[in-house]
Amino acid sequence: MKIMVFGAGAWGTALGVIASARHEVTLWARDAAQARALQSQRENRRYLPAIALPAELAVTAESFEELGPRLAAADLVMIATPMAGLRDLLSRLRDHAGPVAWLCKGFEAPVAASYGLLGHEIKAEVAPRLSGGVLSGPSFAQEVAQGRPTALVAASECAEVREALVAAFHGPSLRVYANDDLAGVEVGGAVKNVLAIATGLCDGLNLGLNARAALITRGLAEMTRLGLALGARADTFMGLSGLGDLVLTATGDLSRNRRVGLLLAQGKSLQQALDSLGHVAEGVYCARAVMRRAEHLELEMPITQCVVALLDGQLQPAQAVAVLMGRGPAAEIAWG
Repeated sequence: MKIMVFGAGAWGTALGVIASARHEVTLWARDAAQARALQSQRENRRYLPAIALPAELAVTAESFEELGPRLAAADLVMIATPMAGLRDLLSRLRDHAGPVAWLCKGFEAPVAASYGLLGHEIKAEVAPRLSGGVLSGPSFAQEVAQGRPTALVAASECAEVREALVAAFHGPSLRVYANDDLAGVEVGGAVKNVLAIATGLCDGLNLGLNARAALITRGLAEMTRLGLALGARADTFMGLSGLGDLVLTATGDLSRNRRVGLLLAQGKSLQQALDSLGHVAEGVYCARAVMRRAEHLELEMPITQCVVALLDGQLQPAQAVAVLMGRGPAAEIAWG
């Protein structure tokens, strides 16, 4: 199988490493200098240090024009850029004949009066004929590259895309489940990043394990509420891209979004927190888009609202906790 991976960050590199054991994989870097460094060092020292790049993994920074024949021959194209780069690559790939899937999790940043879009909504705008989907689920790139056991979900309305993703990545250390609820899988992957910031804040303030459990549970209700409003199925949020990814990102020490919450609880400014990461924390960039979608749909998402206020400097960490605890009593329903 021939696979083209666009984006040489942590995730693109990790999947390139794991897939090159069985397939012919090309990893594309936007920056020519980075591509040369990967080729010569056989390691992605910035985004995935201490992981050797197999000799079989090809690395390139060729233009789309130069990639033409290799791209046309690809059985699967993966987009491993941050959410901000998805629209451009989907536009460039709009006439590609084969399956295309993305790895980024989040909502596109809102522009002017519009609200931010999920990946499949962006595809519908710029590449409606493309066979597209997403590979998501509870996974840290470092552990995937190390070959540690991981379960992912391949989501698409198109069976060809689901089958291609399973064929490409299902193996000894990766178990890939197919799902046709693309909206649900994408909402889970986006909202969990915002909730992980809140959970990091909770832990950073030493509020206790009871508080963490309550926050994750009520966060799952918020996630499900938004997903249902966007056409998702409720059962998707009990799976890998909902509960699974939320638990991992909210509690795992490798989570950048959780780390943002921890640093804010320590009194760091948002900019100081971001500078210390060295990588993108998607929850910071999509929190406002999640909130805007909720407002557009007239949904209550109090945890998300507090995270946005915290990121915007309208609330201090302790004040955010007081706002949530000060809400009036309500009956518990699964997504109420």
